[in-house]
Amino acid sequence: MKKPKSKSLRIQKRLSEVQEIQLLESWLESNKPDSGSNPLALPPLPSGAPVGRIDDNTFSRYAGCKKFDQMPLSKKTKDGLKGSKFSKMTDIQKASLPHALCGRDILGAAKTGSGKTLAFVIPVSAYILEKLYKIRWGPEDGVGSIIISPTRELASQLFDVLKSVGKHHGFSAGLLIGGRKDVDTEKEHVNDLNILVCTPGRLLQHMDETPNFDCSQLQVLVLDEADRILDVGFKKALNAIISQLPKQRQTLLFSATQTKSVQDLARLSLKDPEYLSVHEEAVTATPNRLHQTAVVVPLDQKLDMLWSFIKAHLNSRILVFLSSCKQVKFAFEAFKKLRPGIPLKCLHGRMKQERRMGIYSQFCESRSVLFSTDVASRGLDFNRAVDWVVQVDCPEDVKAYIHRVGRTARYLSAGRSVLFLAPSEIKMLEKLQEEKVPIQFIKANTKRLQPVSGLLAALLVKHTDLQSLAQRAFITYVRSIHKQRDKEVFDVMKLPIEEFSASMGLPMTPKIRFLNQKMKGNTIYEESNSLEEVAAKENLLGIPETMTSAGELKDEEEEDEEVGKGFLTSKDILLVEDGKETDAADLVPATRVLKKKKLKINVHRPVGTRVVFDEEGNTLPPLATLADTSSNGSSQLDKDKGAFYILILLYDAASFAVNRRYAELREEMKLRDKEDKLLDRQRRKEKRIKEKMKVKRGRREEEDEEAEDDLSGSDTEANGVRLNKKSKIYFECDTDDGERKVDNGKTAFSADSITLAEQEELALKLLSSMDK
Repeated sequence: MKKPKSKSLRIQKRLSEVQEIQLLESWLESNKPDSGSNPLALPPLPSGAPVGRIDDNTFSRYAGCKKFDQMPLSKKTKDGLKGSKFSKMTDIQKASLPHALCGRDILGAAKTGSGKTLAFVIPVSAYILEKLYKIRWGPEDGVGSIIISPTRELASQLFDVLKSVGKHHGFSAGLLIGGRKDVDTEKEHVNDLNILVCTPGRLLQHMDETPNFDCSQLQVLVLDEADRILDVGFKKALNAIISQLPKQRQTLLFSATQTKSVQDLARLSLKDPEYLSVHEEAVTATPNRLHQTAVVVPLDQKLDMLWSFIKAHLNSRILVFLSSCKQVKFAFEAFKKLRPGIPLKCLHGRMKQERRMGIYSQFCESRSVLFSTDVASRGLDFNRAVDWVVQVDCPEDVKAYIHRVGRTARYLSAGRSVLFLAPSEIKMLEKLQEEKVPIQFIKANTKRLQPVSGLLAALLVKHTDLQSLAQRAFITYVRSIHKQRDKEVFDVMKLPIEEFSASMGLPMTPKIRFLNQKMKGNTIYEESNSLEEVAAKENLLGIPETMTSAGELKDEEEEDEEVGKGFLTSKDILLVEDGKETDAADLVPATRVLKKKKLKINVHRPVGTRVVFDEEGNTLPPLATLADTSSNGSSQLDKDKGAFYILILLYDAASFAVNRRYAELREEMKLRDKEDKLLDRQRRKEKRIKEKMKVKRGRREEEDEEAEDDLSGSDTEANGVRLNKKSKIYFECDTDDGERKVDNGKTAFSADSITLAEQEELALKLLSSMDK
């Protein structure tokens, strides 16, 4: 009796869903926003105004609404939003959601921290879930939507929000990210999923390896952090994915910095997309509650400044950005051993997925310092928990800076950030200000600076593994600067390499091959036909390199200034504090003696300082020792010229003789090689002949032994009595090749060693024994 009742309930529920779907479709069509319009420009609905159906053919306007309850969404979606405590919409949500519900392609750009993640999760919930809900999409229909994220952590966040918003719907969703071991389990169930949240690499892996994986019925494609996904790093993977997706679909792109490239739009097959940049007219490109500062810190003092900053903010949650994984590992391991008084964590792309997610959760729950690469700069929401964002290494561009500082001051909360800039990276301040980034330049408080270079040097001596890690961190940083495209900001030739290496505690500066090659490419002599200049450049005259025209040796400061014009020096920055100037170089204790740089000879300076007197006591010019005008009017320098040319001719003649001798030796070695090969071939042939002869002799001996055994042992074996065998006597004879034939382990006699009588007596004994 209960079955008909349950069946009737299902029918009533289905009818109510059909009626709701018809109502939503009519609502969408009646007040559809115009293409190209910005819903933010419309006034909001007055308070207390009716929502939804007003009369038979009239519905309330949904473009420009502030709350999700005022949007044409199903009851299941609204219940999911309410349960997730999402009631009011952000600017990007108010601008994008009406167009998304109408099925239009969207290019959404908004400030970082303004709710971009939820802004497209809501269209997914409000459009994809609604669309699948309207057409009764089921597991047998396959994949209906794909959400692609550049990082695993961001994809995991998106999946959690999607589950929360769509928990009242009956659609299946799956998280496909790398770093997990259950690939085979994913392959078994991926064909039954309706919504996929994934990273590009994992999605492409299933497209290539999973049998019957079909995306031909895809309805919506969503890209978060689209500027990064469209970048070179994901170019190949994204092109391979797009080639397997249908062109008739809706595409949504969201990022803090959006692209308008025609090439990128053509790759994604976008059709008349709605470009929604809700903060394009804003005064700043970053959240208003974010206080941003920048400080000039020499490269060799950045670790000291970071250590001092951490010690001064032990009660804060700090996110530290470095440029490479090796730097993150080194800073984390070194500072952990120094024990600053606050928990330390690290996050980078080479960690396993489970560990990365665990560290991310721990950092959100407790106050600590998180050392990270840019893997944490894209879309991650730390639950409004980050107090400080510290950028030790300069970001590669303004976009990267905006994404980094966006980890704090999320939505309506406040936050602070500080950027460490090397003296050669000051140009980045101008670029940030041009892009509406309100960053304030401050000066470092040198009184609170706590150098750690000496402590790091002691740690590297005690822990050899940490020393190798420091070397790799040093090389990866220099390589990252060398590979940067913006040479106005990143110039590897201006880095104080020696000082930076010493600040990390390294006893010696590691060798950098690509940097040495670049240095060699810059040291090019000027062309000259003068023998004196050539000799001076090659130091043929034996002039001291550091001697000046005044006869005094150069000071080290003057040498550094001269070399600085060509390679690897940076001017010291004076930090002003309370009206006094303090040399920044004095703040770092010397951990080792730096190597002196090689000097180039200045060929335009005088080459002698010795005072020379003639026979009458008069002074002569500096080059008088090289001139002898008394010998037929020719100078000593001219003689040196001739000698120089003679040396060149002698060198050429000697090299020719050596080359000819080498050619003769090569021919001689070829002849000897042929002779050795013939001799070796002959020896092998003789060896094979001897082995064959030995085999033949062995076979003959075995046949003789068998014959004797048959003759002597037949009677005794027949009677059942076995007599003791007497030792056999063999006669030794010479073979053709001069060898002596002797059976090993047997008694042998030579025929020449016994007389004829003895042989007859021996034969009689043998015959008598046979008769018995």
